[in-house]
Amino acid sequence: MKIIDQIYINGKFIKPFGNEEQELINPSTQEVIGRVTLGNEEDARRAIAAAKEAFKTFSRTTLKERSQMLQRLHDAIMSKSSAMIAANINEYGAPKFAAIGRVKLAATNFLDSKEALEDFEFIKYIGKAKVVSEPIGVIGIITPWNATYSQITAKLGAAIAAGCPVVIKPSELSAIQAQLITECFHEAEIPAGVINVVNGLGQTVGAELTRSSDISMISFTGSTRVGKEIQRGAVDTMKRVTLELGGKSPNIILDDADFATAIPTAVKQCFNNNGQACVAGTRLLVPEHRLDEVKKLVKEAVEAIKVGNPWDEDTDLGPIVTRKQYDQVQRFIKAGIEEGAELIIGGEGHPDDLDAGYFVKPTVFANVTEDMLIAKEEIFGPVLSILTYKSEDEAIEMANNTNYGLGAYLSSSNLEKANELASRIAAGVVLINGAGFEMKAPFGGFKQSGIGREYGLYGLEECLETKTITGYN
Repeated sequence: MKIIDQIYINGKFIKPFGNEEQELINPSTQEVIGRVTLGNEEDARRAIAAAKEAFKTFSRTTLKERSQMLQRLHDAIMSKSSAMIAANINEYGAPKFAAIGRVKLAATNFLDSKEALEDFEFIKYIGKAKVVSEPIGVIGIITPWNATYSQITAKLGAAIAAGCPVVIKPSELSAIQAQLITECFHEAEIPAGVINVVNGLGQTVGAELTRSSDISMISFTGSTRVGKEIQRGAVDTMKRVTLELGGKSPNIILDDADFATAIPTAVKQCFNNNGQACVAGTRLLVPEHRLDEVKKLVKEAVEAIKVGNPWDEDTDLGPIVTRKQYDQVQRFIKAGIEEGAELIIGGEGHPDDLDAGYFVKPTVFANVTEDMLIAKEEIFGPVLSILTYKSEDEAIEMANNTNYGLGAYLSSSNLEKANELASRIAAGVVLINGAGFEMKAPFGGFKQSGIGREYGLYGLEECLETKTITGYN
């Protein structure tokens, strides 16, 4: 049983003023594995004050000093990687192979920020003006439960590179993971007050960060609904807001694609991270005349997926994070059946012999129409909807027929055509022929999938203000 009864403010682990406790549950077994004491508004205010004071000196540090800090942060995570992997498996339910990758990504994010820092031009000359990029101020970081390590480090890395102290509110469902990564921050010997971490709820700690006039920027990843609340709450202080929100990403398979490769890849692109990924390719768009072939290939791909104990080396799909989230996914599966979609594989309930945890049957629907709930709403679970198109123009129109615009996937044997169609998709990231993400490139969404960009030079730039000086010479 892990007891987390401290928060991290001004370089020290201290008792919070808040006294509300929350149980932490292993989603694979439904066993209570920990308990966290949640901070409150007063704790958030203490953290903000510490960060504000730290800004006076941290904003004046040299590029070399911040580069060295980023290296130390990377090294601290790597030294604690075994414990962090175990926490990601036990607290979140990530399959072991995925947990290993997530911890490595978290550490690498700091090296990417270090590279961006070293490449960034903080002073430019335009005409008779000197244009200077300066740290924006204290940044409030609010992260979700589905990618605790990588989300915290991506946002923190950019802030450190820019010279901005932070107050981090991780998801209360990720307290064990957050505690371990906070210990890494402490061991990296970052100056006191630069990194502060307060466990707490969105309506308390998150709300205080959003309304505080001493917070210059909010960097949030989570649902579109909460993102809108943060945007509204930040208006009074006119703080900058970067939002990485929900998605309903299309995956277009063109008629000339290699279906034997593209369809199994599309299944993986939907079920990544136990299906709990904002960028998951949950809408599979295929040529109408090849639907029967697609259904066969999809069924074979899903039958090959092992759902089960995330500690097993060969497990592909772990559990959903909480009972609440499990029930939501079940409601969507039931809605798909009731709306008349064809259930290809999966369905309601637990997989065989997996009743103990929040395991979901990997589920695929065919003959889905655009007006169905499962085609419109973000499910955040291993549920794939297959829609059909008659022409490439119709495929693009269907792909863009959504309030979201985070990611998109496209398969074709003709790269010239693939690139032309990619330019017509309203999404922040487009992956062609199974290509992976480039974590140094900007990431963010169009439409209701977000505002602003993260990672690399673009993420660093979000944390800076621009000042123009004339007469300097």
